[in-house]
Amino acid sequence: MRGIPSSVTDIRKRVFTEVARMAYDGDYSRMEELPYRIVPGTEARYRESIFLERAIAGERVRLAMGLPLRPVDQHTVLSKGVTESAIADKYYDPPLINIIDFACHSCPTKQYRVTEYCQGCLAQSCHQVCPKDAIRFVNGKSYIKQDICIKCGRCAEACQYNAIIKLERPCEKACGMNAISPGEHGRAKIDQDKCVSCGMCLVSCPFGAIVDKGQIFQLIHAIKRGDRVVAIVAPAFLGQFGPAATPERLTPALKRLGFAGVAEVAVGADLCTIEEAIDFLDEVPEKHPFLATSCCPAWSVMAKKLFPEYADCISMARTPMVLTARLQKYKDPDCRVCFIGPCAAKKLEASRRSIRSDVDFVLTFEELQGMFEAKGVRFEDIPKEEEVPLTEATGAGRGFAVTGGVAKAVVDAIGRMEPEREVNVVSAEGLDNCRKMLQLAKAGKYNGYLLEGMACPGGCVAGAGTIQPIAKTAAAINRYKQTADSQNAMDSKYEMALPDLDE
Repeated sequence: MRGIPSSVTDIRKRVFTEVARMAYDGDYSRMEELPYRIVPGTEARYRESIFLERAIAGERVRLAMGLPLRPVDQHTVLSKGVTESAIADKYYDPPLINIIDFACHSCPTKQYRVTEYCQGCLAQSCHQVCPKDAIRFVNGKSYIKQDICIKCGRCAEACQYNAIIKLERPCEKACGMNAISPGEHGRAKIDQDKCVSCGMCLVSCPFGAIVDKGQIFQLIHAIKRGDRVVAIVAPAFLGQFGPAATPERLTPALKRLGFAGVAEVAVGADLCTIEEAIDFLDEVPEKHPFLATSCCPAWSVMAKKLFPEYADCISMARTPMVLTARLQKYKDPDCRVCFIGPCAAKKLEASRRSIRSDVDFVLTFEELQGMFEAKGVRFEDIPKEEEVPLTEATGAGRGFAVTGGVAKAVVDAIGRMEPEREVNVVSAEGLDNCRKMLQLAKAGKYNGYLLEGMACPGGCVAGAGTIQPIAKTAAAINRYKQTADSQNAMDSKYEMALPDLDE
């Protein structure tokens, strides 16, 4: 769970820090030593063997560098492939989301179990409601025959002592695409054809067995080569790096890492808002029964996978990431762009053929934190005279990071374009709820509506690459919105650049 420090988050931080440090130093011969830096000492802390802990740390290092997992049944050195990955360009070897098999705990799949709190009551309500007669009584206590049980949960609902519990594999429960199932030896397996790379399994696995690939290594190579790399930062950055990490200190902090400039992705969110408002006015209901937002890539891919007949109802507007990247390259055609945000799925989006030239690298906030650690950048050490305020985005664009923010921004923009137009809105967070929303839309319940979908419960503030508690970040963003000079995306000074950016 985001915002709760744990051994899993600590190890992830160490991995990102060591990979960044190695990239800055340029000494790749140290790669074989990294597992020993990440897991020091002689005694295992979390698993049955320190050798297993280091083996897992080694695979994490490879994934953080964009390298594939090594085969378990073959001898392969940790540094295999490092030369090919040591480039100043995006390095992507699918799949993005990976399970380290020997880190997986083979957790129980969905089932109901009777706990010691069963009182052996006279009512035997659990037995009475079971449609398959799967409940027996052993020594006066309830017992569920798993080979008969259909996992309907009626027994748990009927028990007045709450003595029957539901067990679910955390990663499987978190996956809104039903892409995770038991594989060999009961370990989790991802169906990559179903996966949309939202990363919810990643942050839900308490054993840290699920990991996404990174681009820290290649980004630092580009910076060291002397490329002008501009960091475009998603609005969910608020509060991610501690109370000293104010918006004014973000630019000098990133420049200490080697970035040439910094821009708010909220500027692109303003432009996305305008495009989606225009789409809605042009298409609903004349051309399409409803319009769905496009800014969340995992939601958008899910909608097109599961409801292909409504693919045209997803707005064709480019995402805030892409529009911000295009704006930067419109200003400086020779610059390179690194998106920094909360989302694992953005790495996949940036690898699409139509977007590759716009976004050169993608980092999560967790990965950026590793870079700060590697370079010893402390926000509290940045003097007042170096601070640079971020002033170009409106409150509407900054609000994209929180559930409901996208829809509100679009509705407000429509209100400016056509004040008499009334817009009905429904928002869904989490892919399960997004699917239900589209099922209702398919049934005609949301004709004429604007639908907002967010793959992560809470919105972008709950993305797989975030660090801080969701509610805390959402509150910080709501305060930050109010500091903008304007609250309506239509007041963006870049509105006139939209035609050029869409070419």
